[in-house]
Amino acid sequence: MPSINLDQPWKIAALIGLLAFLRIIWGLWRQAPARTFMVELLDSGLIAFVLVFLLIRPFVVQAFYIPSASMEPTLLRQDRILVNKFIYHLTPPQRGDIIVFDAPPQALHGDSKKDFVKRLIGLSGDVIQIRRGEGVYVNGSRLEEPASTEIVDYDWPVDLFGRPTAEGYRVPEGCYFVLGDNRNDSNDSHRWSDLATGEPRPELEAGRVLGKAMVVFWPVGRMRLVGDNREVRVQEERKVARGRLAPAEVAAR
Repeated sequence: MPSINLDQPWKIAALIGLLAFLRIIWGLWRQAPARTFMVELLDSGLIAFVLVFLLIRPFVVQAFYIPSASMEPTLLRQDRILVNKFIYHLTPPQRGDIIVFDAPPQALHGDSKKDFVKRLIGLSGDVIQIRRGEGVYVNGSRLEEPASTEIVDYDWPVDLFGRPTAEGYRVPEGCYFVLGDNRNDSNDSHRWSDLATGEPRPELEAGRVLGKAMVVFWPVGRMRLVGDNREVRVQEERKVARGRLAPAEVAAR
């Protein structure tokens, strides 16, 4: 049996209209007890549908699946995850969050609209460098990540000859820099470029972020919480968190 795609707003509206129409038809036969029960059941179904597709799904939580290996080993291909779409209305995204976002044009290379899932590495104003065999550097300090994160086999940013540039990439205001945990096999910020000019376009506009990955709910054997940003910090941030340096001391460095 073919699946029903309810991602289109007009399809949701049509289905709600159909349920409302059926509700009216059943309402004409309220006199019979059995039919009254059916009316109440239809009422409950209509209310639940409206809550899920008009409130919960667009604004609170939504299920997504992982279509590729770009986030391994954190998220495996075909994992199903629940994404919190409300949290970033209360607090801004943090470095280390696993986020779902509407992929920008420079990431699609002419393909149709897609949602991506990556780890947030750089915040607005951060300077990013990636060094082959070492890892990711943020504002000159090496990013501390889980031991399972793959070591990069490339340098970035690079010049036209593929040589590492002297300066890193500064994340523009209102944007983020994202990477997949499978660092050497991920269509992420370091690979994005303008389709017409070929110029690097690593930035992800903040307005494209849909939410934060919170839970793997399928398959059952992998059910767990995900996206703990405490596992991903630059060294100076780690020292501040442990009380070794005051924030003012870090800023003065």
